[in-house]
Amino acid sequence: MSEAKTCAACDCELDDNAFQIKIGGKTVEVCCDDCARKLKEAHVATSPGSQ
Repeated sequence: MSEAKTCAACDCELDDNAFQIKIGGKTVEVCCDDCARKLKEAHVATSPGSQ
C-alpha cells in the first residue's frame, strides 16, 4: 500500500506531473510552478542574513 504524496507548499495530492525542487539542501516535491516559487520565496525570506 503506497502512501499518497502531497505538495510541500499547498498539501494537494501530487500526480504524475509533480516535480522536485531543492530548498535548503533538501529535495521536495511540488505540484506546480506557483508552489515552487512560493516555497523558494519563503525559504529566502526566512534564511539567516536575509533581513
